[in-house]
Amino acid sequence: MNSTPEATDPSIFDRVAYVIDRIRPAVQMDGGDIELVEVTPGNEVRVRLHGACVGCPSSSLTLKMGIERNLREHVPEVASVEAVE
Repeated sequence: MNSTPEATDPSIFDRVAYVIDRIRPAVQMDGGDIELVEVTPGNEVRVRLHGACVGCPSSSLTLKMGIERNLREHVPEVASVEAVE
């Protein structure tokens, strides 16, 4: 049985959204939240941080060491993750 790649492979946006949904509870436990804004054609993930994450001195560490590391582990195509306002 032949199937098209679109039918069997979720898009990179969908896979990124899935991973963010899985890590969201950990961010929410610290009083923050994360919103997926877009995945660019160059596979750069843009997210918006909310709540306690806004202005938190640890948010850049959370973004790079937590969110980006997790995304790149599960979605190897991800080139980078950046926070937008």
